[in-house]
Amino acid sequence: MPSITVEQMLHVAFQHHQAGHFAQAEPLYRKILAVSPGHADALHLLGVVAHQTSRHDLAIELILRSIAANPQNAVAYSNLSEAYRGTGRIDEAIAALQRATVLQPNFPEAYNNLGNALAARGRFDEAITAFHRGLQLNPNYAEASNNLGVVLTRQGRLDEAVAAFRQALQSKPGYANALSNLSSALCNRGDIDQAIDAARRALAIVPNHVEACLNLGNAFQAKGLPDEAVAEYRRATKIQPDLVTAKNNLALALKDTGRLNEAIAVYREALELEPNHSTVHSGLILTLHYSPDCTPDLIIAEQQRWNRRLNKSVKRSTEPYANERIPERPLRIGYVSPDFRQHVLGRNILPLFEYHRRGDFEIICYAAVSSSDELTEEFRKRSDQWRNILELSDDALAKTIREDRVDILVDLAQHSAGNRLPVFAREAAPLQVSFGGYPESTGLDAIKYRISDRWLESEMGDGSSEFGWKQRPNLPSPISHLRSAEQVFLLESFWCYEPCGANVAINPLPARQDGRITFGGLHHFSKLNEPTLRLWAKVIRRLPDSRLVMLAAPGGHRQRVLDILLQQGVEAHRIQFAEPCSREAYLGLYHRLDIVLDTLPYNGHTTNLDALWMGVPVVSRCGQTRVSRGGLSILNNAGLPELAAHSDEEFVEIAAGLALDLPRLTALRQNLRPRLEASVLMDAPRFARDIEAVYRTLWRQWCERGEAKN
Repeated sequence: MPSITVEQMLHVAFQHHQAGHFAQAEPLYRKILAVSPGHADALHLLGVVAHQTSRHDLAIELILRSIAANPQNAVAYSNLSEAYRGTGRIDEAIAALQRATVLQPNFPEAYNNLGNALAARGRFDEAITAFHRGLQLNPNYAEASNNLGVVLTRQGRLDEAVAAFRQALQSKPGYANALSNLSSALCNRGDIDQAIDAARRALAIVPNHVEACLNLGNAFQAKGLPDEAVAEYRRATKIQPDLVTAKNNLALALKDTGRLNEAIAVYREALELEPNHSTVHSGLILTLHYSPDCTPDLIIAEQQRWNRRLNKSVKRSTEPYANERIPERPLRIGYVSPDFRQHVLGRNILPLFEYHRRGDFEIICYAAVSSSDELTEEFRKRSDQWRNILELSDDALAKTIREDRVDILVDLAQHSAGNRLPVFAREAAPLQVSFGGYPESTGLDAIKYRISDRWLESEMGDGSSEFGWKQRPNLPSPISHLRSAEQVFLLESFWCYEPCGANVAINPLPARQDGRITFGGLHHFSKLNEPTLRLWAKVIRRLPDSRLVMLAAPGGHRQRVLDILLQQGVEAHRIQFAEPCSREAYLGLYHRLDIVLDTLPYNGHTTNLDALWMGVPVVSRCGQTRVSRGGLSILNNAGLPELAAHSDEEFVEIAAGLALDLPRLTALRQNLRPRLEASVLMDAPRFARDIEAVYRTLWRQWCERGEAKN
């Protein structure tokens, strides 16, 4: 075959290739190679087809043969890197791209690919430098601007990310990926309406853009439109039924609207697709704690299943810890949390940071905070080292913690969103402790210690006799044989309340002015299950002119609550909803309330403390799990044990009796805040000293054991 014929055939094959007609291009490339086996361009382009059709190993083989025939082809090295990335060989991809930029320094595509490869390796600063170099060579390179924005978003540099996405859209106005990514960055930055607009624009261009659906759902969630969020997540699951992220987001949105059984079913569907997905399994475990249909045994069994799966997928270091075994030396404490911010965890743990003895304890924060606020800066100021771990892999974070020589690593999330429990499974520190997120065990074997309080850990009596929980608060749990082995240290209080500057004054008792009692339940909506609402209805019916105020975003979930209460004989005009709002405005809602009714099985925790701070007493119903004993703990420590009920009947009697005692309600209105301030619930120095004592005890035990390895 004359060479001109080969070149003509190559030209035709390349035209098919460019048009995306891979089935027509590939046979032509192979015909050329049958005549000229060492044809560098045919080998290269056939390798590109193989990569584009997900045959990455074949692509690597072909492109390497092309490079052997023409070692100066920078484009071949760049395409080789993409094939390496397709097989997960990131270091080789980086090396190939670095070679491409040496051969052709003015090659913007190579710098863009290099940025992607470096980002995949977690080398974000180098990735940003590579993207900037590509954009210097081609300022209108929309893909490089978009990829730069993605990395900046992952670093939490949201203003820069938004600017990068907008630059991409200026270069390429119909770029749906950039619009979708812009929506995500805007949502994280708090510009929710703009985020919704950007996602909608992306979907107008590409109606089946699954990431845009997810980002639109996230923005709706942030705006307090849960029904709309659920619809977008369902849309994403229809577009891509096997997308676990979409199912995870859908389950979370269903949980937040109180549709717990549906949420649990969707979580289980996601785990059928990906059984070892730790984040999804954590979401399921947390949701089970909210469900009135789930027994403690069921929750523990699910934790054990998660623990077994996680342990099978984790490779632990076999290196001994390098920490010096000196019992009384200053200790390095590592705190891992996504919630060093305006969040119930952030407010509860801040007093510990304020009163940590800095000479005895060095504090390292491993923070996965996607959007910082003023409380984040408070934590940053009170820590000795601050590590942004948003995009560190579990292996990389475990390695960093070991290199930091952390003595005690503290999980502050348990199974809540953003947890890094897989890092703890890697046994990143000699001692690992769980505390703060909520008062339950993680179920992870690698976390051998937990901090709690004596009320949370007591056995639940049935309230039918004088003997039981009220009289013997230190009885062991009846289900302890099912738990993973862990040593529990008991504080006086699991909580240390911090108003965080919310100086909202206490008002006079509303019932004195209104002539009727107003009950309230300003709890997270996921806690408003049917048994709780039926119990509240019994209280409301006992006081025919009383009112009930609940916190809920607008949507169909409100109607579900109304229907249940109406079925229980509570008239619609007695039920009111308040929308989620700023913290200061939320505290102002307590000005409308005389008494707060607690939820079961997941009690109000910080919300109950907020109520007491605002002078509003709480009537709580205790249950069999620790999260259902939060009210018991808080009320006992506030000197109000008589407001903790151990049966539904007792709950109704306590609430109704308190509602009829206006002199007592008036007195409580005035003295609850000073009582809270004088109690262990706001004794920050004691809270810090008690936790530090736990750390020191743990460290002495470890030194005494003299373990040489993990």
